[in-house]
Amino acid sequence: MRVAIAGAHGQVATRLSHALVDRGAEVIGLIRNPQHAEDLRSAGVSPRVCDLEHATVDQVAAAIGGSDAVVFAAGAGPGSGAARKLTIDRDGAIKLLDGSASDSSHYVMLSGVGAENPPDGNDVFSVYLRAKAEADAAVMASDRNWTIVRPGGLTDESGTGRVRLDSAPFPGDMPRDDLAALLAGLVGDPRAANRILYVNGGDEPLDNALEAVLTASS
Repeated sequence: MRVAIAGAHGQVATRLSHALVDRGAEVIGLIRNPQHAEDLRSAGVSPRVCDLEHATVDQVAAAIGGSDAVVFAAGAGPGSGAARKLTIDRDGAIKLLDGSASDSSHYVMLSGVGAENPPDGNDVFSVYLRAKAEADAAVMASDRNWTIVRPGGLTDESGTGRVRLDSAPFPGDMPRDDLAALLAGLVGDPRAANRILYVNGGDEPLDNALEAVLTASS
């Protein structure tokens, strides 16, 4: 399986890349900064310099062509202003969607709790949630096999291997390790198509929770 990850040098994406490589996948990592390329290579990932803010759809398509799955794990980052929430978290996700249109790839969107009912405020976090909501809407309106994953808060604590998965939003947080493991289990699985999944830390072993959701959706 060939998987392309946008935002491949990010915290969740780095963990996801390791998990996928361990499973034998060929991973292509889209990065904005060419100085990050060697970090990806050392992890067994093939880097592609492709800045989603400025690349054309054709350039994105060339970077990810032939992928069986595409994961949007990019983000403007916590120090960015509202404008970049729109150009990265919304427009970048849509550009990646358009760039993968020629493939029958599985599009996995890393979103967030709150995107289902984003606030109207002009503060950065409200704009971020609206950007996620608009990107999610574009993904759902596409003809792609898609999966939208909406975690709560993310921590750097070691993974517990236990989660709670639901089809409705609920509060909580979870380690990035566990989110990456969940994404690795979803990527490329046809049973995950056309589902919005909410996830946080919980009591259920991750593999069991994921299998139950995938079985229910098949």
